[in-house]
Amino acid sequence: MTYTVVIEKTGNGYSAYVPDLPGCVAAGDTHEETEALIQEAVTYHLEMLRESGDPIPEPHTTSSLVTV
Repeated sequence: MTYTVVIEKTGNGYSAYVPDLPGCVAAGDTHEETEALIQEAVTYHLEMLRESGDPIPEPHTTSSLVTV
């Protein structure tokens, strides 16, 4: 499965979340660190859902870039 990840610049680093996996978040000092951390968070989040017998949400969110 491929999930959309949103990474945002914050006042002191970066934060990331996965719209299709509520509660799946990460934060880091750099974009690269945050990207690695959210990958780990997604893996862990899906493992916890499987272990608890909860359904795995299908990815629904898409993204596109707009140039202005």
